[in-house]
Amino acid sequence: MIDFLPRIMIEDAVKLAIQEDLGLGGDATSRAVINADTMGEARINSRQAGIVAGLDVARTAFLLLDPDLKLTLHKQDGDPIENGDTLMTISGSMQSILSAERVALNYLGRLSGIASLTGNMVAEAAPYVPRIACTRKTTPNLRLFEKYAVRCGGGSQHRLALDDCLMIKDNHIAANKGDIHATLERARAYAGHTTKIEIEVDTLEQLTEVLDIGIADIILLDNMKPETLSKAVEMTGKRAILEASGGITLSTIQDIAASGVDVISIGALTHSAPCLDIGLDMDLA
Repeated sequence: MIDFLPRIMIEDAVKLAIQEDLGLGGDATSRAVINADTMGEARINSRQAGIVAGLDVARTAFLLLDPDLKLTLHKQDGDPIENGDTLMTISGSMQSILSAERVALNYLGRLSGIASLTGNMVAEAAPYVPRIACTRKTTPNLRLFEKYAVRCGGGSQHRLALDDCLMIKDNHIAANKGDIHATLERARAYAGHTTKIEIEVDTLEQLTEVLDIGIADIILLDNMKPETLSKAVEMTGKRAILEASGGITLSTIQDIAASGVDVISIGALTHSAPCLDIGLDMDLA
């Protein structure tokens, strides 16, 4: 089982999502056409194969709206699922189930889509076993959930936030008038002894300069072709962790992994993953 998200971190976000969906007057349709005492059972079913993530988030949506609902999980986050699999059953007030349905499915479909894309990327790179990492290209206020979904798919983390490590990109160097050495020296003077320093390079010439300076712990090789990445690996000789990034897709990841880099980071895991098709089917008690 994948490590869970602490309930206290889930509830505030889910509560806001429910309040957004209920609007000022609540679920007018369910109140209008369903008696308050009508009970039933619903099944959340997968309509597409993939990897599930976000079950506890979805469960929280139902229970925050109605603590009397009874829920049973049939899968765990990180499990592979097939079309037609039942992921969860919910029994109780039909009004409550339908009022929470969309928020629960929005989280579940979004996070399962991220987990599924990540799983596909990991599988494509598997012969060469590099670490597949997500980035900070996440949906505002959903970063914790989306990065959790990457872990459910077998992926790893880049920075969670700006304070995780010092990551020097091209604009930081440009702000220092293009002086890579001075930029790295300032980073080392600022960083604590436990803080890693990463720097982005676009060319092998920049890589040589960074290696000669000897300060960076991690070097990000930005938008390099597989043959250039292989040369970078040879040049570096384990003196720093090498991370490949930039426009990586399912069709290109295997060649990039074969270059020998240590990490492949992919923004698309969180900013471009399609939602997995998951739906709710209702049965009357």
